[in-house]
Amino acid sequence: MDFFTELFSGFQYIITGDNWKTVVMWIIGGVLIFLAIKKKMEPTLLLPMGLGAILVNLPLASEGIVGPHGSITTLYNAGIANELFPLLLFIGIGAMIDFGPLLSNPKLMIFGAAAQFGIFFTMSLAALIGFGLNDAGSIAIIGAADGPTAIAVSQSLNSNYQGAIMVAAYSYMALVPIIQPPVIKLCTTKKERMIRMPYRPANVSKLTRILFPIVVTVIVGIFAPKSAELIGFLMFGNLIRECGVLDNLSETAQNALANIITIFLGISISFKLTAAEFLDWKTLMILGLGLVAFVFDTFGGIMIAKIMNLFLKEKINPMIGASGISAFPMSARVVHKIGLEEDNQNFLLPHTIGVNVSGQIASVIAGGLILGMLM
Repeated sequence: MDFFTELFSGFQYIITGDNWKTVVMWIIGGVLIFLAIKKKMEPTLLLPMGLGAILVNLPLASEGIVGPHGSITTLYNAGIANELFPLLLFIGIGAMIDFGPLLSNPKLMIFGAAAQFGIFFTMSLAALIGFGLNDAGSIAIIGAADGPTAIAVSQSLNSNYQGAIMVAAYSYMALVPIIQPPVIKLCTTKKERMIRMPYRPANVSKLTRILFPIVVTVIVGIFAPKSAELIGFLMFGNLIRECGVLDNLSETAQNALANIITIFLGISISFKLTAAEFLDWKTLMILGLGLVAFVFDTFGGIMIAKIMNLFLKEKINPMIGASGISAFPMSARVVHKIGLEEDNQNFLLPHTIGVNVSGQIASVIAGGLILGMLM
């Protein structure tokens, strides 16, 4: 086949039947690349996802890319179909997390738990509007703003909408600075946003820091066994960080490992971004439901703080509850920034970081609970 014949064949494919959807997927891929480069929104993920979305929708080349022996098919089967990439990424995330602020003030765990409200609310809503329970559970976990957990849950439940769920989960992670501020301001008064919270750091011993990931793994493994795998790898990464004898491995996990796996993860996700699978009216519904879950997670964390303030002498700034989603450390920084906008001496970061890391644990447990209910 000469050059002009190939060119004509490709053009003819695009203008035939529903193949205009291919062009739409190219545009979606371009938008993801634009957001990654121009807006700097999760570039390590959105950039490979964007280019991957274009690659898997090339009319004459897609067979070699997403066919039975295609390159992206191989990556997908090797890293996502068996949940390897999310688990390895959790090692890197665990190595990045300092649980010190949470261990200094353990009651912050309440907000991490409360901020998972949107997940279970959205699961019920998705089921009510016609999604199967497995799909509803997979869609709901988007609200955690935790990509690896969303991948693991949707894969384990064999959801029919994995591509849309994966794109939504990572997109909303990137959009935390845009979505959360208006929700926070809608749910709080200016007076509440100006509440100052003194930080009294406790002296967290090295032994406590080492025991914490071990104890959490055991407790979660007993009470939410479906979460054991994800929480175990997350806590293993943190144990590497805190043990004090594996500094080189900790640095590798935080940087090289996390970056490499993120790149492979972004490319692999594009396996589910073919026009035939992605462009469905239910995709828009999934994106909308994911936003509902995200908003109600933020709402849940704020509301529990407002309820607690009815009984507390020393008031809590309710904004810190919004950090209970799993988008670490973006959500913590967003809330801290809003606090500074209201009062330039209001430093909420130690509290928001504590809530944010508790949300990381809580989102994995929420995913495990959904798997336990539906599997």
